[in-house]
Amino acid sequence: MPQLLKISKSVDEGTKAFLEFLLKEKKVCGVITLRKIHGDQGIGYSLITRPDDLEEALPLFPLMPANGGKILSRLTLRGSPKEPVAAVMKPCEMRAFIELIKRKQGSLDNFVFISQTCPGVYPIEMSSGGDLETLASRYRENIQLGENIPETRSACRTCLHFTPPNADIIVSLIAEKDLDKSCSLFLNSKKGEALADGMAGERREQTLDSPELRLLHNKKKEERKKLFDEMGTEMRGIEGLIRLFGKCIGCHGCSYVCPLCYCDLCFFDSKPNESRPISYQGDLERKGATRIPSGTIFYHLGRLAHMSVSCIGCGMCTDVCPVDIPVSTIFSRVGESVQKIFDYRPGMDVEEVLPFAVYKEEEFQEIGEQ
Repeated sequence: MPQLLKISKSVDEGTKAFLEFLLKEKKVCGVITLRKIHGDQGIGYSLITRPDDLEEALPLFPLMPANGGKILSRLTLRGSPKEPVAAVMKPCEMRAFIELIKRKQGSLDNFVFISQTCPGVYPIEMSSGGDLETLASRYRENIQLGENIPETRSACRTCLHFTPPNADIIVSLIAEKDLDKSCSLFLNSKKGEALADGMAGERREQTLDSPELRLLHNKKKEERKKLFDEMGTEMRGIEGLIRLFGKCIGCHGCSYVCPLCYCDLCFFDSKPNESRPISYQGDLERKGATRIPSGTIFYHLGRLAHMSVSCIGCGMCTDVCPVDIPVSTIFSRVGESVQKIFDYRPGMDVEEVLPFAVYKEEEFQEIGEQ
């Protein structure tokens, strides 16, 4: 059974106090977490190595300016850190990093993961020129009720994996009644227990599971089914795909922010994929009209083919789409079907082999090959 460390401070101050303890006691050499940047004008990920700099840290802030899994991948492409580093990541960011590890796009060595029972994050646009403190205050009030927060990303409101199974330490947020008075840290691994040794607070055995978490899971499951059923109707046939993806302006922002799109040069950004004058001329002759930019449906279907088995549903793609295509909902819905076929849950276990890397003879028989 996991151990619970109860710190007599608000959940924000308690989490920062724990990170400060890790740095001062040299249990880690750095902390990767969200912090204020440009004064109070924005939030971004930073590697903090000095305890005093944690004053500007916002480890639990409900924004995802970038998927942290992609950031960790870029930091460890050339090797893991030489000394332990604590990474404060939301559950879907951890899942993204694990999927990237399977693709040889980073290293888990010397990382300590601190995550949370995650109520979700706000769309990035809500932080633009807004009052971040007011935003965070309203968020805290909502999560104490254990309810789905309507203003968060649709991907968050329908996420069924909001409790991270593979974090070393889990900050309990959902349905905690005294977030302004106490901070509950579940020590979810032997590494987590060792890190907490010496930290002031009440320590006891307690399970993270609760009726409130199970109830919220059911609420998210219902909302997920409703959203997917609606999307299934919209996606019906080629006409549905044209309606959904026809607005695409070809910016490819969804692939740039996707944590699982890691290629240095994507085919869809390469010269061979560019439409040439002769292509437009052929369209005009055959159809009497042409579309600029071309190939948008092919682009999205191509990404679906690559990403569906490993989509972790972070919602970054929908968040950055300038024409409001529900990219994340489409990918999550298709991804759920593909993942079910392969009995695969992305990002849950670093030892679980990617389905596309496994050969099973019976799969050929299933599609009619003898």
